[in-house]
Amino acid sequence: MLAFISFRSVSLPRFGAISALLAAAAVVFSATPAQAQDASLVPLRPDTMAARVAACTACHGAQGRAGTDGYYPRLAGKPQEYLYHQLLNFRDDRRQYRPMSHLLVGLPDDYLREMAAYFSEQHVPYPAPARADVSAATLEAGRKLAMDGDAARGLPACASCHGAALGGVLPAIPGLLGLPRDYIGSQIGSWKNGLRRAAEPDCMADIANKLTPADIGALAAWLSSRPVVEPYAPEPAGALRLPAECGSQAQR
Repeated sequence: MLAFISFRSVSLPRFGAISALLAAAAVVFSATPAQAQDASLVPLRPDTMAARVAACTACHGAQGRAGTDGYYPRLAGKPQEYLYHQLLNFRDDRRQYRPMSHLLVGLPDDYLREMAAYFSEQHVPYPAPARADVSAATLEAGRKLAMDGDAARGLPACASCHGAALGGVLPAIPGLLGLPRDYIGSQIGSWKNGLRRAAEPDCMADIANKLTPADIGALAAWLSSRPVVEPYAPEPAGALRLPAECGSQAQR
């Protein structure tokens, strides 16, 4: 069930890819002048943005446009404060995924904020969405939850926080379209299981705890199957009156 997929259960093998990338970088930095002329060795200058984000793009794709395996999400164009909060959360163990925590441990806040700014400024085209192999009834259930919510269960619509076009809201609410289905399901499951947390009050944790596995599957299928219509960008801060107080909207 999608609700119980977590960071730990999905893609730890990619940790080996990250380690290999870092090992390759170490070889490049220590190469002799003759070796450096080899076209297969592309040195990265230390403390440049390209060097900082090399491990990020190994999984999240060039410019943070999203991984090719249908799991790692897009970073490009997300609100800077959202990306910054996530880097802090991984570093400080509020969000559980060992490869990310390993890469970020000990990095200072300003360094992480600069990385977040870099990815927020990348604007690359969205690919066409994948077709969701589910019933029309499941897609309709996902649409209703995303756009209308369920007042009887105290569930606000996704659109009431993430914007009418689901493109996010500044300073720190992300867009929901253009994300892989497995990623959406696993993140809601991580909130439900306590593997992902945000600044208190954690409004997403409250919402996730009210969702059933069927709800999560329907939301993931519908959101991941929606095309992105440009211009697709976060709405300005204050554009919406949020239905609940969210600590993640307070800048840090």
